[in-house]
Amino acid sequence: MGFFKKKNTPVTYNEKYLKSEIDMTRDALNAAYSNFDNATDPDLIDCYIYQLNSEQKRYKYLLQLAREYEDNTTA
Repeated sequence: MGFFKKKNTPVTYNEKYLKSEIDMTRDALNAAYSNFDNATDPDLIDCYIYQLNSEQKRYKYLLQLAREYEDNTTA
């Protein structure tokens, strides 16, 4: 995926925004994994499972957007 590669053209606001959203979602996903690993209460475990699923779906969606954006800009 060339979205994250350096390129000669200037970086647009949309690229910066999408990259920052991906970075924040990756951080949230890592935090959710950490919280899940440390949870002992069954209710908290359920909560972190839902949070993990949510963050994973968001991350997948953002990566798909990045791929589509890259395809549209290189075409």
